[in-house]
Amino acid sequence: MGAAKPPMIYDYSGFPPHTYEITYDAPGAPDVAARTLALLQKAGITARIDPDRGFDHGLYAPMEVMYPAADMPIFQVSMLKSYDPADHFAIGRALRPLRDEGIMIVGSGLSFHNLRLPRGVGKDPSAEFDAWLFNAMMAAPDVRHKAMLKWESAPAARICHAEEDHLVPIFVALGAAEDEPAERIYHHTSEMTGITVSNYKFG
Repeated sequence: MGAAKPPMIYDYSGFPPHTYEITYDAPGAPDVAARTLALLQKAGITARIDPDRGFDHGLYAPMEVMYPAADMPIFQVSMLKSYDPADHFAIGRALRPLRDEGIMIVGSGLSFHNLRLPRGVGKDPSAEFDAWLFNAMMAAPDVRHKAMLKWESAPAARICHAEEDHLVPIFVALGAAEDEPAERIYHHTSEMTGITVSNYKFG
């Protein structure tokens, strides 16, 4: 994403009208995007800069909470259509130098994402997968890496992530912080839906 002032993308359907009027006016970061492209290419990863791509809900939903003033320059890196964990670890490894340059890498997603399940059905599967994820993330880095590559074998994995687009970003974050311990910074079970979710940070 290389726009200096990215537009908005409402990449969802069936939500209330006001959700299609959301704006998040943070500036883009074309200079960092160029640096990112160079790092990816150096690692042998094919990439290009899209000058027209806008902010999707994977960006503005969390950033509105984290930086409501929208004064943080931000840009996005797309995920691969394959969703391959190892390839996304590689992207994270390639981008690791950015952290030493004061740039925060955010793997925006959720530890549970299956909105098609009837209410209440996701309670036990989300708790089972969340417990597995916690154990995997708290393990030594080499053990964590092997476990996360085989995430589909985790309890209720495919119930919680029928499609893993909301899980894939964590692989990039893990690659960028491969040797660092993880810390669970958010853990919640909804009283309304029974769904359990967690978020993690490194460094």
